[in-house]
Amino acid sequence: MPPSVQVNMPRSDERREWLRIDDRVLLEYRLITEQEESSIPGMPPVSDQAIAEAMRKPAADFFAQQGEQLAHSPLLPWMMKVDWLLEVIVKTLAQMHPGGVPIAQIADVNLSGGGIGFNSPRSFVAEDKLSIKVVLPPFTPIDATARVIRSIPLKEGLGYSIATEFVSLSPTDQEHLIRHILQTQAERLRARRNHTS
Repeated sequence: MPPSVQVNMPRSDERREWLRIDDRVLLEYRLITEQEESSIPGMPPVSDQAIAEAMRKPAADFFAQQGEQLAHSPLLPWMMKVDWLLEVIVKTLAQMHPGGVPIAQIADVNLSGGGIGFNSPRSFVAEDKLSIKVVLPPFTPIDATARVIRSIPLKEGLGYSIATEFVSLSPTDQEHLIRHILQTQAERLRARRNHTS
């Protein structure tokens, strides 16, 4: 595992200098004080549908990224078969150990090189430290420690809007995050231009 570094993050208005995108990624988070193997308080048990979505997202992102190049490859059926087998294995493990299989879930997030925002069914308090794992498309894992900046209740009791800033993030992971943000913004701009043309 690459060494983590303390990241001196800017405060208040300076945080706005980071490039930001709204995105959908695989996300797993817990308080630093919670054991990794234990179930997370306030989180619903992992459903078969959540497992299927979590297992399919990286593969779908990879297939979309490869496009026509992969569509005609003799490896495609084998890749799909392996993907399906992994999904079956994880579902079986989840049934054998309910609440004991922590798995990243697909989440809508606000990403920047300095932090991440997301909605959570549980509340956190400012200054809580979270262990955060993000999988950027197609298969780039990011491990970070983040400090909760704010936790705001959502309307109608549907959870909380959580804003964090990274306090420990390897330079390599930060580079992956920033590269992903720039690529995503460029792709969205191209799509908008093509749509208006």
